Amino acid sequence: MIVQRPGRAWPNRLISGSDPVVTLRPLRRTDARAWRAIRKRDLAWFSRWDATMPPGGEQRPSSFGGMVRRLSRAARQGTTYPFALEVDGRFVGQVTVNNIVRGSAQFGSIGYWLAQEHAGRGIVPRAVAMVVDHCFFHAGLHRLEVCIRPENTNSLRVVEKLGITEVGYAPKFLHIDGEWRDHKIFAITKEDVPRGLLARWEEGPVG
Repeated sequence: MIVQRPGRAWPNRLISGSDPVVTLRPLRRTDARAWRAIRKRDLAWFSRWDATMPPGGEQRPSSFGGMVRRLSRAARQGTTYPFALEVDGRFVGQVTVNNIVRGSAQFGSIGYWLAQEHAGRGIVPRAVAMVVDHCFFHAGLHRLEVCIRPENTNSLRVVEKLGITEVGYAPKFLHIDGEWRDHKIFAITKEDVPRGLLARWEEGPVG
């Protein structure tokens, strides 16, 4: 994997693979057209898994520009890394590290989505592995979680392929698709992948 600025947490650009070339770089406002086109075309694909705001919750920005501003502000504060995901130079999704905690925890949580037309090509496992390695070896994090609904078989397959261990179950964990939903919790630490998760993935998927 090529890291544009080794040792720098954010902003940064990560590149891996040859067929296809997977690139992760900061989400920007110019991604608006591609982002909207994918989300509109694949609405049914995403709607079951998208976070929603519970009654009485603080409303998030409704525009793409507002979302990018919110995420960019959080990135400057070091609490979020919002990566745009490109395949062969084309925007196709996102991988975001949320809820970053420093101090004695050095922890974060990874979420991701991908355009349906690119599903099943190993793109998300590669992208997640790239982000995990960046967080461990350049951003100073020690532990990362992935929280997935039990019904989301596509996402469960990602952590299975990467060999990320299931560590718990969280009832009514997140408000998704209009209801509080249970989640399985998967976690990985830096000690689990001393040579990096991407290297382990490239040697051959675990599952």
